[in-house]
Amino acid sequence: MVLITYIAIFVLVFILSGIKVVNQYERGVKFTLGKYSGLMDPGLRIVIPLIQSWQRIDIRVKAVDVPDQDCITKDNISVNVNAIIYYKVSAADKAFIEVENYRFAVSQLAQTTMRNMVGEVDLDELLQQRDEISNRIQTIIDKATDPWGIKVDSVDLKDITLPQDMKRVIGKQAEAEREKRAVIIKAEGEVVAANNMAKAAKTLASADGALHLRTLQSINDMSSDQSNTIVFTIPLEILRAFGKK
Repeated sequence: MVLITYIAIFVLVFILSGIKVVNQYERGVKFTLGKYSGLMDPGLRIVIPLIQSWQRIDIRVKAVDVPDQDCITKDNISVNVNAIIYYKVSAADKAFIEVENYRFAVSQLAQTTMRNMVGEVDLDELLQQRDEISNRIQTIIDKATDPWGIKVDSVDLKDITLPQDMKRVIGKQAEAEREKRAVIIKAEGEVVAANNMAKAAKTLASADGALHLRTLQSINDMSSDQSNTIVFTIPLEILRAFGKK
């Protein structure tokens, strides 16, 4: 009876040790005598102890922060760039069999690709076309990791840090650009004002007495303020009129 009890306990422990639970966000990679024998879907699964083994693989989307990278742009400007990459395991068997540590491999590949891509563009292009460059990096990484069973959803360049001297140069450039726009706007305003004054002069010259009326209106406007001193110039036409008499 004692022997039977021990055997029953051993069998029970043996069976219980082979019961595995695979969560909904996981897949199990099962091996039989060291050979891949299939995937384990979510739920209660049986693994034969000593004969079979398995490995959990998380298939949720992962957000990995790519460390700061010192890069040199195409126009030989040193910049510090970091990014974040979103990816997930699309084939659990490949992610475990084809690459030793897919998390480390994806991170290293992202760093190398980011440095190479920054080296292919100028600084202005890097600053102005960040989204396009991110998409190009995502495409390269996704293609390279496809044999590993990895799907790269997106890559976002988070921060681009410039040297202090380059920041000052860009600041001066921006200030010069603003001054340029201000001068252009002022010049355009002066052209419009000159055209309007020319039209007004033609109108006053073409209508008899218009200049006198305008002069009287100006005097009336100035006389509203008692602090003004008005020096009135008599039009030549009036003096000529007196001369004729």
